[in-house]
Amino acid sequence: MNTQAPAPYDVKKLGIIAGGGRLPLRLIIACEQKGIDIFIVAFEGQTDSAILKGRPHIVTRVGAVGKIIRTLKDHGVRDIVMIGGLRRPSFAELRPDIKALGIVMRHGLKRGVGDDGLLRVLRGEFEGEGFRFHGVQRFVTELLAEPGVIGRRKPDKADMDSIRMGATVARAVGRLDVGQAVVVQESLVLGVEGVEGTDELVRRCAAYRRKGRGPILVKLSKPQQDTALDLPTIGPDTVNLCAHAGMAGIAIEAGRSLVLDRDEVRAIADRLGLFIVALRPEELPDA
Repeated sequence: MNTQAPAPYDVKKLGIIAGGGRLPLRLIIACEQKGIDIFIVAFEGQTDSAILKGRPHIVTRVGAVGKIIRTLKDHGVRDIVMIGGLRRPSFAELRPDIKALGIVMRHGLKRGVGDDGLLRVLRGEFEGEGFRFHGVQRFVTELLAEPGVIGRRKPDKADMDSIRMGATVARAVGRLDVGQAVVVQESLVLGVEGVEGTDELVRRCAAYRRKGRGPILVKLSKPQQDTALDLPTIGPDTVNLCAHAGMAGIAIEAGRSLVLDRDEVRAIADRLGLFIVALRPEELPDA
């Protein structure tokens, strides 16, 4: 029996569980161009409402897992992509329905679990209901980072030393399911990503920047990363933010990171004087 996941053109209808940011719209447009029907699950106060206009959708809360599953089934959805940033609600904000409460009881989520662990739990629950998960890169292949430098500027030897230091720390905190990103300056760690997310990490570390060569944002997938869920992503907003924080560059992992609007990213990096490098796995510390 062939157990391989279907190719994108074999997916006739896709459920898009959409958080915030630009990625959900990119996926929506790609599906529309490929003739793939979509149904969007949007979240109150998190998903950009502009992407919903004229498209089949539901707007609900994160804790309404049972309602989401029933609605997707009612609309004939079996294939799913979960994409875009989601602010993780407190348990009080979650207001879990019966299905979500069952997940909490089985997995002890109220006692604390990292984002990667939570996503794996949710994937397992949805797959138990007959759904199939896909990574966004399956439908928008150009998002996946290719090895090499994006733009004119390249990291020098001192930058690479700092990147390796940052990558070692990023791997360590990734194993603990804490975050994906680290900011390092001249091999000194200025901060690691926690619940605040990458943007707030960059803003916070701007205050700790020392004289000399600017800090570097190192953003890697976690060693246990499910590549169908939450790959590290950078885009124009990331580059602008890093530049305004006085950073020298950004390092990501080729093949396990997403680059949104690559041409715009390159243009901003060149204009503002940052390097962006996607490193092969063998150029990074062991996962």
